[in-house]
Amino acid sequence: MLKISAFSKLTRVSVKTLRFYDNLGLLKPVSVDENNGYRYYSEEQLLTVKRIAALKEQGFTLEQIKPLLEEHVQPEAVKNQLADKKKELEQAIHEAQNQLNEIDRRLTRMEESEEHHQHTPAAIRYVEPQLTASIRDTIPRTQLCLLLDEIVQYVRSYGEDEGCLLTIVWHDFGSRNSDPIDIEVALPLTKLIPSRGRVKVGILPELKAAASLVHQCNPYRNDCPAVTELLSWIRSQSLIPSEKEPVREIYLTSDKDMYGTLRLAELLVPIEPIG
Repeated sequence: MLKISAFSKLTRVSVKTLRFYDNLGLLKPVSVDENNGYRYYSEEQLLTVKRIAALKEQGFTLEQIKPLLEEHVQPEAVKNQLADKKKELEQAIHEAQNQLNEIDRRLTRMEESEEHHQHTPAAIRYVEPQLTASIRDTIPRTQLCLLLDEIVQYVRSYGEDEGCLLTIVWHDFGSRNSDPIDIEVALPLTKLIPSRGRVKVGILPELKAAASLVHQCNPYRNDCPAVTELLSWIRSQSLIPSEKEPVREIYLTSDKDMYGTLRLAELLVPIEPIG
């Protein structure tokens, strides 16, 4: 017989693991010295260690392995357990493949976003009208995330993709540092869905001319340096912000594509017609 230390060297299984196997009833020593508690193993038990290792390689847990080591295990029971493990592994592979596909999609979106929007200077652009579902409310700033989640859940219930570009419409931008705020959140739609309750479905109107600044936005902060930057640029161009149209902010990075505390966003300040 071999002491546990010698058996550990022979099997390349740590003493700690052998003791754990013993406690589980998975691999019990042949004998235990009553005086000093030393565990002793036989050379034949090397086969059991190899069987455990082989079953672990097949994905079985130690609890699943235990009945497969029993002396009178029935072939039918083994077949059933193998079939169950096959289904479990196939499901794991399927889930892992879905995760890989989602990571590929996110990488593609990040690359496209960087290509089209990174280091974009302030400019004047036209904003097309867009069919949207929206909610407008006067709320404390701390409740903005709740409003965003409400509109996302609504469009999702009609099969629309909540990952598209979400727009925030600041109806009281002139007093943007006040609290509560008069704000509207809108998600673009690919099809007409019904309005319900305080969710309104309609056309978010065009902006014939808007000063645009793409920037890294921190949604956890109430103040945004991009606002000061864009307003300064507007003044430098001798342009006048419109008082008829509210300021908009478009999240170019969806919640699920956001890493860290910054997301890519576009600030849009409508401009009065020149002349």
